[in-house]
Amino acid sequence: MDYKMNIAGVERALPLCPLNDKLQIGAFVMFGDVELTVACAEALLKKAPEYDVLITAESKGIPLAYEMARQRGGERYLLARKMPKLYMRDVIKCEVQSITTAAKQVLYLDGYDAEYMKGKRVLIVDDVISTGESLNAIAKLVEQAGGNIVGMMAVLAEGDAANRDDIIFLEKLPLFDAEGNAL
Repeated sequence: MDYKMNIAGVERALPLCPLNDKLQIGAFVMFGDVELTVACAEALLKKAPEYDVLITAESKGIPLAYEMARQRGGERYLLARKMPKLYMRDVIKCEVQSITTAAKQVLYLDGYDAEYMKGKRVLIVDDVISTGESLNAIAKLVEQAGGNIVGMMAVLAEGDAANRDDIIFLEKLPLFDAEGNAL
């Protein structure tokens, strides 16, 4: 089963994936979809508050953050990693429990990136906001680094996230029952 929707002027069919025996989500994956990524980045930038740097979490937000930075002239963007890398120094971290990941995760920010964002206006971006846990973890990293959060954005707001007034998004994505009916 698929859920068809228009996202930033681009038609896509999202496959429905079961979370449990009663609930399904529409799988939104930007990886490899250049047309969709470019359109979503452009649409989000039109709604974005003024910012100095943007940050996303590894991994599904990477193409979006890259394209937003590219469209603004090739500026630098930052990445909260799922694992610390050997090149990372003075790492800060935060735990997160995402709806699409079975186990708790930890997000890591390189100390170099933390120093870069200190005192800057930071925009947090992601592909989909569901429970908001990933955004909260990134926000904690930004705050620990001394950045000033000016906004949180996503392409899609899933389920109850669409009712939040502290996020900017392009489209609402409903949750689905076991038969594929929008809730």
